[in-house]
Amino acid sequence: MPPWIEYFAVAVCAISGVLAAEGKRMDLFGVMVLALVTAVGGGTIRDLCLGAQPVFWIKQPQHVWTALGAAVTTFVFVRFTHVPKRLLAIADAFGLALFGIAGTEKALAFGTPGVVAVLLGVVTGVAGGIMRDVLRSEVPWVFQAEVDLYATAVSVGALVFVLLRHWYPASESDRYVGMAVILTLRLAAMRWKLRLPTFWTRTQDSG
Repeated sequence: MPPWIEYFAVAVCAISGVLAAEGKRMDLFGVMVLALVTAVGGGTIRDLCLGAQPVFWIKQPQHVWTALGAAVTTFVFVRFTHVPKRLLAIADAFGLALFGIAGTEKALAFGTPGVVAVLLGVVTGVAGGIMRDVLRSEVPWVFQAEVDLYATAVSVGALVFVLLRHWYPASESDRYVGMAVILTLRLAAMRWKLRLPTFWTRTQDSG
């Protein structure tokens, strides 16, 4: 995995963490904590599951500086410029795509089976957002039926990546195809409200 992809993912997720703080009346420290958790939370859980010690941001603290730099820049920028609410979802979609495939590829590098690699890719993509939403006292996006194809998009893209890596092990484009699948699915779902069926029982229907 080229290093720029993970750094870009950290920056994008940090930006989404700052944007998620809107309306929560947090100071700069609170916003930076939210940004850091969003940026490194999923990768931390992935590395702990894989037994990768130390975790990536401790081994390479440049990730922390990247997240903090993106957070402070965004914090200052939004004080002078109106940022559309939809930008949070778009930034989050890019974070899903980048971290989802980065997590899947790292899991494969540790010799995990394909299905485990896909699951860890999903964890890498969505866990930081879950922590972010819990800290801001919101139901995490991944558990909201009205949030269109969130973890599902990561699952499909990670699966495509694993299959391509199995069929064409020498290819360098498979990771970018996987990222494109995740991003396309998520953005298309946002545009056309594509969702999975919601759990509903006959009891609820009759009541």
